[in-house]
Amino acid sequence: MAVPGKTSRRAGIADVARLAGVSIGTASKALNDRGQLRDETRARVQAAAEQLGFIPSSVATSLLTGRTFTVGLIMTDHHGRFSLPILHGAEDALGWAETLAFVCDTRDDPIREQHYVRSLLSRRVDGIIVAGRRAEARPPLVLQRAPVPVVYAFARSADDADCSVVTDEAGGAVMAIDHLVRTGRRRIAHVTGPHGHASAIARVTGVHESLAAAGLSLVGEPWYGGWSEVWGRFAAAALTREHPDVDAVFCGSDTIARGVADGLREAGRRVPEDVAIVGVDNWAPVAEECRPPLTSVDLNLREVGHRAGRLLLQAIESGHTPGVHAVPCQLVVRSSSAPTLG
Repeated sequence: MAVPGKTSRRAGIADVARLAGVSIGTASKALNDRGQLRDETRARVQAAAEQLGFIPSSVATSLLTGRTFTVGLIMTDHHGRFSLPILHGAEDALGWAETLAFVCDTRDDPIREQHYVRSLLSRRVDGIIVAGRRAEARPPLVLQRAPVPVVYAFARSADDADCSVVTDEAGGAVMAIDHLVRTGRRRIAHVTGPHGHASAIARVTGVHESLAAAGLSLVGEPWYGGWSEVWGRFAAAALTREHPDVDAVFCGSDTIARGVADGLREAGRRVPEDVAIVGVDNWAPVAEECRPPLTSVDLNLREVGHRAGRLLLQAIESGHTPGVHAVPCQLVVRSSSAPTLG
């Protein structure tokens, strides 16, 4: 029974050793998975620690392993649309290794980024994940030569010697076009983001690849513009004037697709009866609220983060894995791409 007015003492490793009937040194080895001990001894020590509610000292663990079991996660996507799913996936992977993440939002400011990198290194993090979306490959961290591994997620590093985890955006475009072709569409147009944007380039590549495999050609040229509904509405109006026989539009984002859907309705076209639509991102607030609900390519960003977390842990434990690691997309089918009736 606890004595009133006194705080219960937290169990220490000496208490664990006493309950398990071993020395403090043996208890330490068993709890830190070190040394040559019998399985029975390890199990007895672990059972004693669990019974006492023993929590190992992070300071002691750091001294034993040379690690702090912390990492930095630098976000460069100021609104979090792309970084947050990556963060959640990375935390899933890091949690299994009992590693905590310091999350830093640079707001895409290089000076702020340098400040955060210095701060993270001063806290002796074991590694850093850099997550965000860029128009092109991003430059490596300014303090890249610091003795900690770095993994880039979604926006790959411009240095091929770095470890980058990206989503297979060209493969996602292939999925979208293959789906439209399977549902009977043959006059397919592509409305996307800015010319020269890495994502737009990758998706256009996948569009041409899939159409060529089906013996089809794109209706007109790719329509480059902004990642916005306004651009989607404008493009839909121009597209239906120039190519009135279009029967499907693959859009470079869900926001563009919702604008295209509005523009098609304003032009007297029914979705999906006359024109099918597929977007990219599978962003629920847009895709599910679109009328009709939008078929969309999911970039699998949570898996990008999970893979980045696993690769960072691997780099911390056994060494760096250079190169670009691609995560496949998934197609989420909704009403906007229903098959033609003919």
